[in-house]
Amino acid sequence: MKPIRVLLADDHKLMRAGLRLVIDQQPDLSVVGEADDGRQAVELSNTLKPDVVVMDIGMPNLNGIEAARKITEIRPDARVVMLSMHSDEGYVLRALKAGARAYLLKDSATLDLVHAIHAVVEGKSFFSPAVSRVLLEDYMRKLRRSGAEDSYDLLSPREREVLQLVAEGKSNKEVASLLNLSVYTVETHRGKIMQKLKLKGVPELILYAVRKGIIS
Repeated sequence: MKPIRVLLADDHKLMRAGLRLVIDQQPDLSVVGEADDGRQAVELSNTLKPDVVVMDIGMPNLNGIEAARKITEIRPDARVVMLSMHSDEGYVLRALKAGARAYLLKDSATLDLVHAIHAVVEGKSFFSPAVSRVLLEDYMRKLRRSGAEDSYDLLSPREREVLQLVAEGKSNKEVASLLNLSVYTVETHRGKIMQKLKLKGVPELILYAVRKGIIS
């Protein structure tokens, strides 16, 4: 089996060296290139065609959010793992909307990196445990302040199944096949889920699933 090809993008050489050391210890992973700014990351992604781009959110010339957006527009099959010092919801949502499928805090990146790469290659999402905790705590605080109830209880068992599969990165066709439903029925369930949870797209749905511990 061919190794998973990884591009590292971070303007700090020591950080790249640490990440490379972790990857080089894995027989099924291979670093094919390194970039020290966002524009170079986009260029190398286009020429080297890595399976996964591990990228810092804050880089010179072009930040990681915009670089991720360009990379996933040019190469929809590329998977982006975002590195960040920020654990708040705004940053995570921006990264997801830009096409990132994993979000790691830099202080724990070496511990979570291999799991994150394997997850995104399998079409799943991955978040540092600390990020998941912060998202859940923020969500619970908002509920307490507003006096609202958790809308998850409004979902039917089937809608909860669909929610998890969509959050894991499955397409409508894949969900339909797994649950033995028509694609139209899956689309209907997705619409009801978005309406009940007041979500505006798949990135927000993924974020919700992370808060609830439905996906990691």
